[in-house]
Amino acid sequence: MSARFPENETARHLAKVDQLRQAGDAAGCVAELRTLMAMAGHASSHLLQEIGQRCTALGLHSEAESCFARARERHPSDPDFVYNHATALIALGQLAEAEAALDRVIMLRPGDSDAWYNRATLRKQTAQSNHVLAIEQRLGQRGASAQDDVPLLYALAKELEDLGEHERSFAALKRGADARRRRLAYKVGGDIETMTMIATSFNNEFFSRPHIGHEDARPIFVVGLPRSGSTLVDRILSSHSAVSSRGESTDLAMELTRAAGPVASKSELVLRSTQLDFQALGRQYCSHLRSGPVLRQIDKTPANFLYLGLIAAALPQARIVHIRRRPMDACYAMYKTLFRSAYPFSYDLQDLGRYWLAYDRLMAHWRKLLDPGQFLEVDYEDLVANQEAVSRRLVAHAGLAWEDGCLSFERNPEPSLTASAAQVRQPMYRSSVALWRRYQSQLAPLGALLREAGIDVDSSLAGSPQ
Repeated sequence: MSARFPENETARHLAKVDQLRQAGDAAGCVAELRTLMAMAGHASSHLLQEIGQRCTALGLHSEAESCFARARERHPSDPDFVYNHATALIALGQLAEAEAALDRVIMLRPGDSDAWYNRATLRKQTAQSNHVLAIEQRLGQRGASAQDDVPLLYALAKELEDLGEHERSFAALKRGADARRRRLAYKVGGDIETMTMIATSFNNEFFSRPHIGHEDARPIFVVGLPRSGSTLVDRILSSHSAVSSRGESTDLAMELTRAAGPVASKSELVLRSTQLDFQALGRQYCSHLRSGPVLRQIDKTPANFLYLGLIAAALPQARIVHIRRRPMDACYAMYKTLFRSAYPFSYDLQDLGRYWLAYDRLMAHWRKLLDPGQFLEVDYEDLVANQEAVSRRLVAHAGLAWEDGCLSFERNPEPSLTASAAQVRQPMYRSSVALWRRYQSQLAPLGALLREAGIDVDSSLAGSPQ
């Protein structure tokens, strides 16, 4: 093989990577990517970007950072290359370097609103070091109808909250959330209907039937609503020497879709999902797990709470951890996070309240039916108040001996590319508990909706047994 790798050969390998990923062959996909990286030392910067993006999608963040760094070194004034490198640096926990990279992106391309928002999330802003004035100036230059104002408004809200300016923070946040919601055709009723169908279909009769699943004890599913502490649980568990994290994955949903085949509606998909070959489904899911010496592998996709009946049938040895958070804090935390294409219910307080209630009903359903040996619930507030005791429960639930390293999760070198990527690099803190009280008047419509449904928003824990 010559030192220079032909571009058309690189493109062929990239196409093979995509085919393997689509076919669900995770191991083959990773192997092909590693081969490609070893051979593509002299590939063009654009092809390095393509390789890096596929590495990111597969959770190979160190490899992605290497590709993006090489491309950036060749083109230090290309904002796309610098931005991609910043994303990889965030995943690896190199937050100061990531902030410097995003500073450069903004200097090169001031209109990149995503860069402004991502930079705001990397640390707690201070009176001595923040970007509030610059963001406000940028918003003033763009005009009220600019399409890219939403990330700027979320960035402004985040930085103002850090500075303790809560009235101004919520005003900016509401402007951003309202603008984002206006662009969506989403209707929360569809999600509520789906959750109701799931509970109706995965009922007592389903759980009373014998199911032959795939006997594999490696998977740990950490589920719940986003911004409720799933990343924190993930980091605590993956600080154990026998545990690794796969981050957030679509593997379970993809394998369900593949196994169910073409369907005309969500209701048909739910119905078919109760009649699958569960052993095959479990086996296919586990084909995505990494080979190696670790005993447990975490999938921390929050929305897997929809699939707990499937998990119980297809993977009877898997462990499930449900992380709960008090409803007002949970909903406010989602409301103030810009998820972009995910979680469309999070941009409107009424949507949020109705979705939370449907989620709470579904979790109450699972609580009654799932084997407590497989299913553990942890309250975020209990975890931050009693870190060691709850961490020991988590490790014991995984069937592992305790390791003190699980108390130092902030030193965990595993990559993280979630909305909590910066927070989990810090030791445990309690400042987010009851933070919603800073905004009681602004969040009053949400509180009223929950109270009307019988939820004690001041003291009840999400999904607490009545």
